[in-house]
Amino acid sequence: MAKTIQAIRGMNDILPEQSQYWQYVESVFRQLMQSYGYQEIRMPIVENTALFKRSIGEVTDIVEKEMYTFEDRNGDSLTLRPEGTACCVRAAMQHGLLHNQIQRLWYTGPMFRHERPQKGRYRQFHQFGVETFGLAGPDIDAELILMSNRLWQRLGMSENVVLELNSLGSTEARKQYRDVLVDYFESHQSELDEDSQRRLQTNPLRILDSKNPEMQELNENAPKLIDHLDEESKKEFDVLCKMLEESGVQYKINPRLVRGLDYYSKTVFEWVTDKLGAQGTVCAGGRFDGLVEQLGGKATPAIGFALGIERLIELLEIPAALYEENRLDAYLVLIGDKAVAAGMPLAEKWRNEFPGLKLQVNCGGGSIKSQMKKADKSGAYIGLILGEDELENNGLTVKFLRDKKEQKSIGFDEIINLLKNNR
Repeated sequence: MAKTIQAIRGMNDILPEQSQYWQYVESVFRQLMQSYGYQEIRMPIVENTALFKRSIGEVTDIVEKEMYTFEDRNGDSLTLRPEGTACCVRAAMQHGLLHNQIQRLWYTGPMFRHERPQKGRYRQFHQFGVETFGLAGPDIDAELILMSNRLWQRLGMSENVVLELNSLGSTEARKQYRDVLVDYFESHQSELDEDSQRRLQTNPLRILDSKNPEMQELNENAPKLIDHLDEESKKEFDVLCKMLEESGVQYKINPRLVRGLDYYSKTVFEWVTDKLGAQGTVCAGGRFDGLVEQLGGKATPAIGFALGIERLIELLEIPAALYEENRLDAYLVLIGDKAVAAGMPLAEKWRNEFPGLKLQVNCGGGSIKSQMKKADKSGAYIGLILGEDELENNGLTVKFLRDKKEQKSIGFDEIINLLKNNR
């Protein structure tokens, strides 16, 4: 017997009983985006490898260790997208969306990173992403944070997440701070772990993001970026904080929040939780004013965020109403060849007359007992039984599957009213 083929480790199937939760979250997010005037954009899963090397930075864990990269038959180096921002920028530039225009965009889909699979971290994972272009002030920073805050409210999970904020300052201020930070860590070089030693000359800000407990005290005592901000960044950060306070959004300033990608500047933020173990970041974002220019376009102010759908669903308390929305209205049981021949056309007629109807028709035959078991298992409110006797009388037998009501017979002309009143 041939060996069965399994899914790739860290790339998971979403089964029917789980997909309803995904559909629910996706619908809430889509409605939220529409209410703020954002438009959907869809990008390919595969991009040129150079896109991510130039945007994320060659000396990052993502590019060095985690990307799924391969050569196609033409010898071109291609990569399964590890994140969406660079793809969105590439698409916006390629199609002329950034020329003297403001864009508010959102997207959703799978991303790919070759990491060690664990709860909340997978090799194929899914994100919602939001990106805006052409707006430079702290007002758009506030809008994105307030929008994400409203998402938590609509999903009923505001108490499970905390907002952390920081500013990385301008590119010039960040360069100056980098020199200060390198001097500090070089004076404590013997205390650095292997990862930090490697990052010292390539990406020293990432040392501050170390999860190694032995690095915590050293990082706590490191110079803080927020103390080395340029005046413009300080002013904008103060305005942002005031907007959040006046909107009733609580936050915590985290001076060690630097984000893992090279293209961030000024505002960065994360929504974190203590409910998911080590994988505490649910949503993260920030300003990336230099990325469009870095990829060959004109300097364009931009900010965005992304959130992991798997982690979101882990935190979600599924509302009871969701189960009711997805429940079948009726299950049509067909007894005998004549009923089978008549059943499908009848079902289509009822669907035409009642567009919102959720009706499942029995297929594959079976005794009335076995079909009623299927009807009950389907979760439908009522079972509709059509046999030769019912056909002769132009009617159906109705069995109430969720209520203690006596079964009854009704005519075909009564079925739509019955279905509308029993859902």
